[in-house]
Amino acid sequence: MRSIVVMISIVLTALAAPSQAERVKDLASVAGVRPNQLVGYGLVVGLDGTGDQTSQAPFTIQSIKNMLAQFGVVVPPNVNPQLKNVAAVTVTAELPPFAKPGQAIDVTVSSIANAGSLRGGELLLAPLRGADGEVYAIAQGTLVVSGFGIQGGDGSRISVNIPSTGRIPGGATVERAVPTSFATDPAITLNLNTPDFTTANRLVTGINEVLGAGAAEAIDAVSVRVAAPADPTQRIAFVSQLEQIDVKPGDSPARVIVNARTGTIVIGSNVRVLPAAVAHGSLSVTITERTDVSQPGAFAQGGTTAQVPRSEIDVKQAEARMFKRLGCDSRGLEASRCPAC
Repeated sequence: MRSIVVMISIVLTALAAPSQAERVKDLASVAGVRPNQLVGYGLVVGLDGTGDQTSQAPFTIQSIKNMLAQFGVVVPPNVNPQLKNVAAVTVTAELPPFAKPGQAIDVTVSSIANAGSLRGGELLLAPLRGADGEVYAIAQGTLVVSGFGIQGGDGSRISVNIPSTGRIPGGATVERAVPTSFATDPAITLNLNTPDFTTANRLVTGINEVLGAGAAEAIDAVSVRVAAPADPTQRIAFVSQLEQIDVKPGDSPARVIVNARTGTIVIGSNVRVLPAAVAHGSLSVTITERTDVSQPGAFAQGGTTAQVPRSEIDVKQAEARMFKRLGCDSRGLEASRCPAC
């Protein structure tokens, strides 16, 4: 018999309170000022026997042959090196906005094949490309791996964190800057982190109160266009001043979030629990597994004894009951009888 017990905890946030003013810097971002994702492919060498099993990862062997060929080492076509200290990896990084050639950025290195651990490995020169296929950074360096794994001869294994992924702080050098229109556009566009008509309207009002009427206009529930000076130096100072303006954001919508997997319910501050009728019932599922033995007859010729699995499933549903549950309002009335309080 299998029994399922579901425990649901209800987290009720504080009652609705006046929202505090926030900086424009915390509510919105400047259009065009954004990071860019980079990705590359490379080889990690110097592993302590925890690299790819090259018999199951042919692309690792191909990569090794191609790399050696660039250094003038020719591997015969019928020879496949069986190396245990090399792993094929993907290299990912985030190119910050306005990054210039020569700057260093962090990279994340992850195993592609079946390498057991990248601890102690060295990433060889790997180009990092953007979505347009151009190379924007070059990565190389020693990996820092936070996890480790230990495996016994009988196949037992203990693993802490993920040893097949590591990072190289400052492991990539920017080779190309991403062009941006920040300094050439006649206006600056602010994009709200959370679309909201009320917040967009208040953002326009707050900017116009500081910079003067007509300085800002709303495009939609996300974007607000602000006239900006053309001189780059003045524009930087202008954006710095713009980010410090305080704006009172709009109230978040009433929302109830149910996580069926963990049995957690989160209720927003604007949700009001009112009197309601609740129907409560129970469903019981019983599964019984047994194995029957089938034997041949006493005078059967060539028969064999066989095991036959048998499963019995029984579903019982109790009669549902309905009762009235009183809620509570913002003044706390009937709070002692409210399940959320």
